[in-house]
Amino acid sequence: MSTAHSLYPVFLQLRDRKVLVVGGGNVAERKVRTLMTTGALVHVGAPELTEALSTWSKEGALTWHRGNFDPTWLDHAWLVIAATDDRQVNAQISELATARGIWINVVDDPELSSFQVPAVVDRRPLTIAISSGGHAPVLARRLRERLEALVDHQLGTLASMLGERRSGIRAAYPDLAQRRHFYDWTLDGPVMQLLGKGQPEAAARMLDQALNSPIAWPRAQLTVLASPGADPGMLTLKGLRSLHEADALLFDPRHHEEAVLEMARRDADRVPVHLEEWITHGDACAQLQKLLQTHGRLVMLLGDFSPQAAQTLASLLSRLEAAGIPVQRLYI
Repeated sequence: MSTAHSLYPVFLQLRDRKVLVVGGGNVAERKVRTLMTTGALVHVGAPELTEALSTWSKEGALTWHRGNFDPTWLDHAWLVIAATDDRQVNAQISELATARGIWINVVDDPELSSFQVPAVVDRRPLTIAISSGGHAPVLARRLRERLEALVDHQLGTLASMLGERRSGIRAAYPDLAQRRHFYDWTLDGPVMQLLGKGQPEAAARMLDQALNSPIAWPRAQLTVLASPGADPGMLTLKGLRSLHEADALLFDPRHHEEAVLEMARRDADRVPVHLEEWITHGDACAQLQKLLQTHGRLVMLLGDFSPQAAQTLASLLSRLEAAGIPVQRLYI
């Protein structure tokens, strides 16, 4: 059985670039409606257009090439979408576009496409895209439906506010760990609460206050997380969140699977050690303090420990807490 290659996820910058949609029906209309939000120079080729496409053409929102497909329509195109109901025409468009090195998507035909259009949760400018690699589009759409209910509609507003203040955020929080704390605060704290109450002006003032008087979050924090074995599905919500927030992972490579480690942020440092032997070493406390000072949020993934090692770990954590370092214990 051969292994299928995965698709490479990417978001395209289409502003001021020619995008050609071949077809003038309802499917083409849906594609054009989305493309017009990107600032693309939209061209539509078809003998006839839907009422909406015709209106957009008259308003100058798109350029209409009237008639059957003509290869010259591809001139200077950066991306092409074939949305006709004739597979032979779609195949011709795909072949010509591929020969010219133009991105091509043939609607509902992965074999003729160089890219797939994902199911999207739109919280503009925040966009969540889901793809099944063309194998099961229905699954991607079902997942999108679930995410629509989970993803707060105010996240788009928050993303815009943060984007407008990006340089100010970097100036106020030059340390990366502190900056992550700031973003966590905006997402989980009173800023989102104000947006949820329909008070964007108050939310903006609170953001600006946090930038004018940077909040001094404690940098060092240790989370001790019991390992879920090889199944990341066993992680609790708090455990998963601790991995997402971790600056570094301390783990034993003999007992932890890649599937679990991949639940952490991609840029989190990995510190592999023989954990049970490591914590019983005389300078383990000093090494932990150094790791915390260097990385900030550290997650220690535990495996099966002997009673003696567990007792040593408990003593070690108590010493860290006595030194003023917050310790979070998450046991499954």
